[in-house]
Amino acid sequence: MEIQAWLATIPPLAVYTLVTVVILIEMLGVPLPGEIILVSGALLASQGVVDPLWVGVCATFGACVGDSLGYLIGRKGGRPLFTRLGRRFPHHFSESNIATAERAFDRWGAWAVFFGRFVALLRIFAGPLAGVLRMPYGKFLAADLPGGVLWAGGTTAVVYYLGVIAQEWLHRFSWIGLLLAVLAGALSTWYIKRRARRATQRLMAAGPADADGAPGTGAPVSIPEGGSTSRPAPVP
Repeated sequence: MEIQAWLATIPPLAVYTLVTVVILIEMLGVPLPGEIILVSGALLASQGVVDPLWVGVCATFGACVGDSLGYLIGRKGGRPLFTRLGRRFPHHFSESNIATAERAFDRWGAWAVFFGRFVALLRIFAGPLAGVLRMPYGKFLAADLPGGVLWAGGTTAVVYYLGVIAQEWLHRFSWIGLLLAVLAGALSTWYIKRRARRATQRLMAAGPADADGAPGTGAPVSIPEGGSTSRPAPVP
């Protein structure tokens, strides 16, 4: 991995700083390779280059602080913020991606913030979109902090221990250990991407029904200043 090789050439303090800054900026809504930086830092920790605890702490700090700043930016900028971001980053902030994220928030509420950490599409939307939709900050924070700790700390721990085990296998079994480590990494990546793709496809499939405003779907709702949502009672 080129990023990992480059990180290995800079001092540990610079690695910690880079992990913090890249993840923080990504959570503001700017599409940066935060997850790649995190995985690369954790792999370096498994090789003894940096401390895994500090990698996890820096990633968690960047994720949680970045999301809170993104929330404030979204609350102040409102929906025009996504229009400006769409012109700058048309691939990530397309109308379909924004609509998918909004349906996720409409359907799952604060759980979209928590589980959105593990879905690339929702991760960069969570903070700004929660602010745009006027989700109460206390509710947002209650979902965001545990999600940030689980995503950043959990990813660091899993990648670190997988790296340590892979190195032990390399010393003991040579090419057999290498083959097993590569296979485990490929299967893990495939499984995570498959789950994320299915979640996104389910949300996209709900689009036509939502457009008709059918009962029980994620039809657009107005969200007042207080952050609560309300729907009209169904007509018998």
